[in-house]
Amino acid sequence: MNKIGVLAACLLLAGCAGGEPDDLQSWMAAQVGGMRGAVRPLPELQPFPVVGYAGGQGDDPFRSARMAPQRVSGSSAGPDMNRRREPLEGHALETLQMVGVLTRGGVTHALIRAGNALHQVRPGNYLGQDFGVVTRVTENEVTLRELVEDVYGDWVERTRSLTLQERQEAGK
Repeated sequence: MNKIGVLAACLLLAGCAGGEPDDLQSWMAAQVGGMRGAVRPLPELQPFPVVGYAGGQGDDPFRSARMAPQRVSGSSAGPDMNRRREPLEGHALETLQMVGVLTRGGVTHALIRAGNALHQVRPGNYLGQDFGVVTRVTENEVTLRELVEDVYGDWVERTRSLTLQERQEAGK
């Protein structure tokens, strides 16, 4: 039975391999004969107006001069190392919390929590480990100016602030 199937397949394939495909060639020639492609010519390009570039007069995006902190100049550029250190200078600024404000004698004091202790600070007091001096106390914020040494050994000023922390409920 298997031999008969193979023989039938061979006969079918041999019947398909007949002579030249003249009828196919003539049909293709008739179909292609009437076709001629018409490609439109490309449109004429209009020249673009020349615009001058004045980028050298603006800021250079690869220089960080605008981002650089303000340098402190002069002979007293660094912090006063001979002054007496205040208790809040032993704490990192991130660990200090402003929890309130107190006004006595026309002077506004901020209440700062450091660990379990509560301290009063006013303009002129020092806090934080970067020689931060309090410059302003408002009812919502303590602003201070810190002196930090950069990689070149120069002292750089930066402004930081502590904001009033809302009281946290014991049940929440």
